[in-house]
Amino acid sequence: MSLLLNLQDAVSQGILWGVMVLGVYITFRLLDVADLTVDGSFATGGAVCAVLLINGWNPVIATVMGMLGGAAAGAVTGILHTLCEIPAILAGILTQLALYSINLRIMGKANVSMANVDSIFSWLVDATGWKQSQAALLIGAVLAVLIILALYWFFGTEIGAAIRATGNNEAMVRALGENTKKIKIIGLALSNGLVGLSGALICQSQKFADVNSGLGAIVIGLAAIVIGEILLGRLHSFGSKLAAVVVGAAIYFMIRAFVIWLGLNTNDMKLISAVIVVLALSIPVLSQKWKIRRSYAKGGQ
Repeated sequence: MSLLLNLQDAVSQGILWGVMVLGVYITFRLLDVADLTVDGSFATGGAVCAVLLINGWNPVIATVMGMLGGAAAGAVTGILHTLCEIPAILAGILTQLALYSINLRIMGKANVSMANVDSIFSWLVDATGWKQSQAALLIGAVLAVLIILALYWFFGTEIGAAIRATGNNEAMVRALGENTKKIKIIGLALSNGLVGLSGALICQSQKFADVNSGLGAIVIGLAAIVIGEILLGRLHSFGSKLAAVVVGAAIYFMIRAFVIWLGLNTNDMKLISAVIVVLALSIPVLSQKWKIRRSYAKGGQ
């Protein structure tokens, strides 16, 4: 029974983290930008939301402000990358580094407790008498569906299509007269806005905000994307791909819960996640090289 309860908690947390994974998917798969802002913008979303809630703000407004805080961080990375011509990976590192100090400034200390503070989850718990995990599961699932539908619509618009086209062939988009710098800034802001939203939701679910809460978030995001693509790789529609990454996040946290239930060291989860990402990204490349080498060998014979 304890395993089932742990898996239920894992699914609810996985769906909330799935909002973050959707943000990572936008930069990693659609925009084709290596963005490391995520670890910082996730904590920014949580820090902004937590401080506002402690000061009596409406939980919905505080959550939206956390999302906007993440979007602002993404826009800064976009500006550093496009206008200052700093490589994307370095621009993300610089923003992430700066956000550590900014998040400390926002919270005033490294960790902020929200034990007796109202949140969007406590509203549902008080109204229904459900457990926190059940409330988080329902709210997370509803939000994930709404966000997937919104993204599906957005990437069908002109600017959304331009973002996808920029990731596929930036030179072609520039040749068509589009401003790829503006497109990248919008894409990075949208991506980190979702990351900040996830950070705001997670801090309300866990009832605390921590300056290090986003540490390793990018690895979790990449692992969830890879897991989702492996399990649901046969689904080729854009909407199904968005849903797959959320499912991947839920499965990742179920694996994590199973590891905890087995009594293994949870500190190894980031190592396991990194190995999953390395294998998933390298095996197709190595397999293709092996097939090419094998075809040459047969031709030589």
